[in-house]
Parts: sequence; structure tokens; C-alpha cells
Amino acid sequence: MNLALRGAIVASFTALSQAAFASSVAVQVHDAAGKALADVVLYAEPDNGAAAPRNPRPATIEQRGLKFLPLVSVVQAGSQISFPNNDKVRHHIYSFSPAKKFDQKLYSGVAAAPQVFDKAGTVVLGCNIHDRMVAYVKVVDTPFFAKTDAQGIARIELPAVGKYTLKAWHFAMAANAQAEQALLVLAGDAPATASFRLAMKPPVDGDPGN
Repeated sequence: MNLALRGAIVASFTALSQAAFASSVAVQVHDAAGKALADVVLYAEPDNGAAAPRNPRPATIEQRGLKFLPLVSVVQAGSQISFPNNDKVRHHIYSFSPAKKFDQKLYSGVAAAPQVFDKAGTVVLGCNIHDRMVAYVKVVDTPFFAKTDAQGIARIELPAVGKYTLKAWHFAMAANAQAEQALLVLAGDAPATASFRLAMKPPVDGDPGN
């Protein structure tokens, strides 16, 4: 058997093996009162010490109706985010967050260049012209992430069985919220399951999340 054919067979078996062990985790998130929480970022980090795969993907946060849409985004470090302005007025967007500082002067349409979010952390976006406009970007070091829907549910696809650390983040969570837990993913057709109950900060008048 020649080396090229042998290499192709090994690669095929490796791909089949990874597919066979690929799994997922379904997560339910509530606040302390038992209300389902939307827009919770959930992400899984492998516990085997290996670096997470690099798979940055472009994302879009548009400006429409004097709002950033979506309110919450999650990307892997290294991803580009575009900021099309679909309003009839110009916007001047910025971030002072340590994870990503930038300043895009007044513009309309899609003239503004995408920004690269290359450092893990939380980024808060604002508009210098419209103070009530705000959005949040969670930048993570793993490609295994999701965001909860209106029912507080999210599902993360994982490449293999094993041990992970599952983390949760919400822009209004209290500083003492228990936001991570160990996760063991086993082989099988049914997804692993997990849940969080996050303590939240008292609501602030005018907060776009309330």
C-alpha cells in the first residue's frame, strides 16, 4: 500500500472516529427567581490542557432603529465584526473596553471597516451621538459556544466526549454569580445536560436588557 493511500485511509478513520464521538450539551439558564434568561453566553473549554481549535468566524452587529442588533454577541478571539449602519442618521460607535478599544467616526451605510476582536474578554459598545445605544460582545478563546433563546435554552456542539469547563456570562449578572461548572460529556445519541441559576444585578432604569 503506498503512503498516500495509507494516509488517506488513516485520515478517513480519524474523521469517522471524531464524528462518532461528537456530542453536544443542552443548557437551561434561569435567574435566581426561576425566570428563564435570554442572551446568556455559554461556552465550553476542554479540560485536557490542549489548546481549543481556532475557528474565528465573521459576525455582524447592525445599527437599526437607534439600536445595536443583536444586543449580545459572542465570537471566538480573532473574529471580525462588521457594523453596518441601516439607520437614516449617522452613528459614531466606540468601545473603551480593555479587550477591544476602537473608535469609528460618524458614518452611514457599510462604509466602516470591520473590527478584529483578538483578545478574550467583555466589550461594551456605545454611540457617541445616541447615548442610549449599547451592545455587548463576549470574546472567548473557544469555538464551542452558544447564546440562550427566549426560553433560556442553548445547545453547544462539541467535537468529542470528555471533560469540559462550562461557563456562563450575562451582561447583568451579579459579580458573585456562580458562572462555571464541570461538565462530563459521554458518548451517546442524547446530549449532555446542564443548568445555571444566575444571580442578577438590580435592574437599572433605561437598561436595554430590561
